[in-house]
Amino acid sequence: MSRLPTPITRPSPRTPAGSARRRGRREAATAWAFVLPSVLVILGLSVVPVLWSLLLSFQYSDLLTPSVWVGWDNYRQLADDPQFAQAVRNTLVYTALYVPLSIGLGLALALVLNRRIRFSGLYRTLLFVPFVVSAAAQGVLFSFILDPEFGAANALLHRLGLSPQGFLSDPAQALLVLVAISLWSGTGFCVVIYLAALQDVPRELIEAATLDGAERRYVLRHVTLPTIAPVSVFLLLWQTISALQVFDLVYVTTKGGPLGSTTVIVYFVWEQAFRNFTAGYGAAAAYVLGVALLVVAAGLRLVRRRDDRRIEGATS
Repeated sequence: MSRLPTPITRPSPRTPAGSARRRGRREAATAWAFVLPSVLVILGLSVVPVLWSLLLSFQYSDLLTPSVWVGWDNYRQLADDPQFAQAVRNTLVYTALYVPLSIGLGLALALVLNRRIRFSGLYRTLLFVPFVVSAAAQGVLFSFILDPEFGAANALLHRLGLSPQGFLSDPAQALLVLVAISLWSGTGFCVVIYLAALQDVPRELIEAATLDGAERRYVLRHVTLPTIAPVSVFLLLWQTISALQVFDLVYVTTKGGPLGSTTVIVYFVWEQAFRNFTAGYGAAAAYVLGVALLVVAAGLRLVRRRDDRRIEGATS
């Protein structure tokens, strides 16, 4: 049996080391040419302002005249400022009401819409549309609806024979009304996230629990909720950060009033920096909020790790 001839191949020329280095430098320069605009934008709009505001928090500055270094005086003044204490209380109350209510309502509506019902797609769209509307537009809309004299809400209460309400002009009601407006818009986001999570729950687990005689509430408690626990942690973190950073809705509707009842931390920062022209004091308040956000994120991350370890220990 004849052997096949060996193909004749031309040996590839060896590239000199210097030429390879020059080609590598050219490729790196080309890559940096594409990446550099994004890097400059990130540095100019995030890193540099963060560092500058950190230095500003240790200075007295009105953004017009040269700054004066005051050290920790801005932070000491914050500790004794009753307006900042009120802003912290308002923010905590808003967060404590908005976060659990938005997550709870979102989960309840998602469980309902996850079933096979007519027009479920329409209902999902109607629930998500308010989330797309900007907070400024929401503020303008509800400012007209809840106007104490000419608003549609008091007109409806009058037809029902009920006394008119102050809503956003009443110090006892304004913050609760803001929570209700935020729920109208923010619950749809939780519904969409929970719907996606519920559709990923393994059907075999639910069917096995049902065949074993478990009632629907026990299936929800012992199968569905533990499966979507990571999604709940994500929503808890997301909604908490969103609540602690609320600003535009307050700015459009109440301007922090009446009597400071809706002044939140971010509005307090804006007011100190751009209305009272005490930018260093406002920067100090912003960094207090930043530290609070880091603590919240770190705490929820620890909770997530503990849950993951518990699940791994149960499955191993």
